[in-house]
Amino acid sequence: MAEFLITGVSSGLGRAFAEGALAAGHTVIGTVRKPADAEAFTALHPARAHGRLLDVTDDAAVFALVEEVENEVGPIDAVIANAGYGHEGVFEESPLSQLRDQFAVNVFGVAATVQAVLPYMRRRRAGHIFAVTSMGGLMTVPGLAYYCGSKYAVEGMMEAVGKEVAGFGIHVTAIEPGSFRTDWAGRSMVRAERSIADYDELFEPIRAARQAASGNQLGDPAKAAAAVLEVFNSPEPPAHLVLGSDALRLVRAGRAAVDAEIEQWEKLSVSTDFPTGAQLS
Repeated sequence: MAEFLITGVSSGLGRAFAEGALAAGHTVIGTVRKPADAEAFTALHPARAHGRLLDVTDDAAVFALVEEVENEVGPIDAVIANAGYGHEGVFEESPLSQLRDQFAVNVFGVAATVQAVLPYMRRRRAGHIFAVTSMGGLMTVPGLAYYCGSKYAVEGMMEAVGKEVAGFGIHVTAIEPGSFRTDWAGRSMVRAERSIADYDELFEPIRAARQAASGNQLGDPAKAAAAVLEVFNSPEPPAHLVLGSDALRLVRAGRAAVDAEIEQWEKLSVSTDFPTGAQLS
């Protein structure tokens, strides 16, 4: 059995990932923000569930926690950097302070978690790093600019990290969920105040549809957990794991649109070269 470190296990997908791993017989160190949540998590399985308090925006605390787990609980075989939250708001209306807050958790929190576990995994020449991004890390939706920006950043970072550590026996997988039946679109989302009427026609129907679907989303968190465990047990896991038929449809459409535009403008793209020069590999 393996040892998992999972950030953000008080609810949502993080809780589902933790419960799935525990049910499969693994040990889980789950991080939360409140003492009561840590106690409740440990109560899930007193021998194999270890609740820990952690603010992922505190780099020193992240590194200290990983060191404590490695020394006192055991070697971390897999980490799921899950802690994060949603931000809804038209870009022009959203304060830049909210963008900084979004990146502090969704990007820098992930970076600190991954960087903290890497030295141990590298020395053991084994490990699996999962980072929970979103279908919004491979496509975009109006009104989620800050959120999609943070998830695109994690996608790029994790894809590069995966190439850096592949020779050390470490796997890196970005998880791109679609809409799952969690509180992501409810109490877990920060919403910027509306202030510019010009965006009403575009954005108000999108916001209303998201709120109407909250609590009735297509995705089953328990099935997402089972999918992640299947990837963990795979000898050749993917660098990207899209979860949900809605995510698959929207990601495919978004990437097809980019591919079509690249092809349409190919002649102009290559026109900027010198006649001779070094090609990147």
